[in-house]
Amino acid sequence: MSRTDPPRKGTFGAAPPGKRGQVHKVVLARFDAVERLAHWANALLFGILVATALPLYFASIESVVGRRALVAEIHLWAGVALPVPLGASLAGPWGARFRRDVRRLNRWSSEELRWLRSLGTRAVPSRLADKFNPGQKLNAAFTAGAIVVMLASGSVLKWFTLFPLSWRTGATFVHDVLATVVVVVVTGHVVLALAHPQALRSMVTGTVSEDWAHRHAGGWAANELGDGGSVTPARTGGEPGPHDETT
Repeated sequence: MSRTDPPRKGTFGAAPPGKRGQVHKVVLARFDAVERLAHWANALLFGILVATALPLYFASIESVVGRRALVAEIHLWAGVALPVPLGASLAGPWGARFRRDVRRLNRWSSEELRWLRSLGTRAVPSRLADKFNPGQKLNAAFTAGAIVVMLASGSVLKWFTLFPLSWRTGATFVHDVLATVVVVVVTGHVVLALAHPQALRSMVTGTVSEDWAHRHAGGWAANELGDGGSVTPARTGGEPGPHDETT
């Protein structure tokens, strides 16, 4: 790769020219604006649902908050709106990248299946790791399923006159138990995100560094860079570096 070659596929190029011999930082596009907006809209609605559920389930909190009817109404419509950001983001030409990532989330390699069978004790080699690790794929599947089940059970609880008593009883149990599991999973998701700041930052900026990609998603990085997993950093000025081979 020569010093004048354009940025490689999957990157946003290099940093502005600086001092003599300075290495440009290569970054990869991980999430586009549609994916990021869908994620944060979904997170906001989940937050509203949890915040409004607390006064509905705990009398001590309700006594402080008050306005139970209003809280219940906000909870209801936040739940109804929950699938909207994801559905709108997947529809139309603007969701092309999102749809590709959904297909990625549904594909499991043999290494990832081994990780699953080992209950997470056998790590996927970083050079083979996909854009999303197995834990993220499980979380995505759980979230999608939880949205459907919580919306269905919540609808039975709200419009109960349309359903038999056995349905209402079952819906109450499912809704309450799954809500507890959702809180635990979301809390774990937030803790892990805070523990991996660059991964969290990618959901804000949309990009990750090449170094991070190779360390955490080597298979995806190699595919994005299109050269077996390595990019020769561009340099500014001076003599060619040891890896500045002209192709």
